[in-house]
Formats: sequence, C-alpha cells, structure tokens
Amino acid sequence: MKIVVLDGYTLNPGDLSWDGLNAFGDVSIYDYTSADQIVARARGAEILFTNKTPLQAATLAQLDGLTYIGVLATGYNVVDVKAAAEHGVTVTNIPTYGTNSVAQMVFALLLELCHHVHLHSDAVLAGEWSTNRDFCFWKTPLIELQGKTIGIVGFGRIGRQVAKIADAFGMRVLAQDKFQGPAPDLADFRWAELDELLAQSDVVSLHCPLFPDTAGLISKESLARMKSSAFLINTSRGGLIVDQDLADALDQNRIAGAALDVLSVEPPPADNPLLKARNILVTPHISWATAEARARLMGIAVDNLNAYLAGKPINVIRI
Repeated sequence: MKIVVLDGYTLNPGDLSWDGLNAFGDVSIYDYTSADQIVARARGAEILFTNKTPLQAATLAQLDGLTYIGVLATGYNVVDVKAAAEHGVTVTNIPTYGTNSVAQMVFALLLELCHHVHLHSDAVLAGEWSTNRDFCFWKTPLIELQGKTIGIVGFGRIGRQVAKIADAFGMRVLAQDKFQGPAPDLADFRWAELDELLAQSDVVSLHCPLFPDTAGLISKESLARMKSSAFLINTSRGGLIVDQDLADALDQNRIAGAALDVLSVEPPPADNPLLKARNILVTPHISWATAEARARLMGIAVDNLNAYLAGKPINVIRI
C-alpha cells in the first residue's frame, strides 16, 4: 500500500517519529509540496496525508486509486470534502489533540498583556534596574486577573478548558455558544449573548470555528461594544477578525490591547495593519505546536488510519 505525506515538516520537523505510519505500507514523506507537485507525488497512492497542502476537486479527479485522506489538523478546509465523497474517498481530521496546549497559550498571551514580562526582563538586562534609584520599577500598568470577567466566544473543548483555568485565577466566566451543552461546575459562570459578553468582559477570548456566519465576527461594530480597558485574544481562526477594524480600535485606544496567535492570512503580508498596531502581541500560530500536542496529533493520525483500514473509520468528515 502506497502512503504519501505531502507536507510533514510542520507536524514533524525532526523530533517525532513516522514509524506508526511506516507499519502500514510504503510511506513517502515530503516536507513541503507545491500545487504543481501534488499530482505527481500522490499518483498511485491509496492513502494521502495533508496539513495545509490543498486537495481540490480538479486534483482529486486525477488521483485514481485514492481511498483515504488524513488531514493532519483540526481544520479541513484544505480538502474539497464534497469532491472527495463523490470519488469515494474518506476524509478524516484530528479534532482533539490540542485542547490543553491552546488553552495554556491563551493564558501565556493574557499574562504577557497583564505584566509585559519580556519588556521588563529586557529592561533589566539592558541595565535599567542596576541604575534605578528604587528597589523596583515598572514600565507599564500591571493588572491582576482576580475578579475580572473573561468572555469566551465558542464553548467547546478548548473554551471549556480556558474557563477552568480562568476560574482557577478567580475570574468570572461568561460564555456564548449556539450549542450550549451542560453548564460547567465553576464558581462564577453564566451564559450570555454575544453583545452582553462583549460589553461586560475584561477579556474576550475567541474559540469558535470559522464559518460564513462567524467570519468578521470581531468588527468595528462589535469592538465598539467592548470596554476601553478590555483585552481581545484570538487563538482560533484569524478570519474571525476584521484586521483593519481591530488595528483601528487599538490605535485609537478603543480597547486596551490584543494578543493574536492567528491572522486572516498566514503567513501575513508585510502590510497587514495588525503588525504595526498599538499594544498588540502576535505569535506565529504556535498554540497547537507543543511537543506533547504534536505527539498526540501523530498518534491520532495513526489511529484514524488503523480504524479506517479495519473498516471502522473514526473522525470522518461528513458533508
């Protein structure tokens, strides 16, 4: 059985093992595959894995014998799932591997907004503490989370884990989701509609998927509902935010700060207005990428393939 991994480098830059896949057949692993290389590399493969390499209808039509596509990520918009189904190709994704890592990143970003640890460390290492007349100094306001309200937009696995951590910090939790499910057992939790959540939250954290009805969810209008002292955090999908509107809100002091691990286009063009906005942190889509989370992702990818070959497929994308 021929197995091809089109873009394995992001998942495994060398610190993980592909042995789990090697047990199933003849595996070819490419670090990256450009659009014009896909068909040549994938031709004859029964099993194909992709992370961000697009597999659209015209490409799938040229891949006779393909029966299975494993998306090495949660988001699966890189695959034309409808066209895959028409060709009898099963498509799976990896839905649960990064919950703890992403939730942890939310608070790494939030605590940096509250304390600006890196700024103060750089100041000390540059000699500012050694020459200071006082025993301490701070270059920004320092903010305590106890008693603050966090609004979580999208209350699935990651949103709920963020809520648990927020509760441990003594924060009040508001949550908004179309499909609420059971309320968590937290000291100070309640459901809220989006407008109320935006107006009452000191921190707004986005954890909803990117669909047509959520694209541009954070816009000029929604930002106007937020407190001027509020922080916005996005570790979900960049397209949830209208870039220029957020940049304007930051530059005009309409909100206090933002921390983003995702942008609407990745990698971002140099002229993305958010890259020069006031009081913003931007990290390069790393919340999913702890060694532990990537190892889980690899394990689930192997489990998905094993289940498919056993005739009991799991994590199948349905249209």
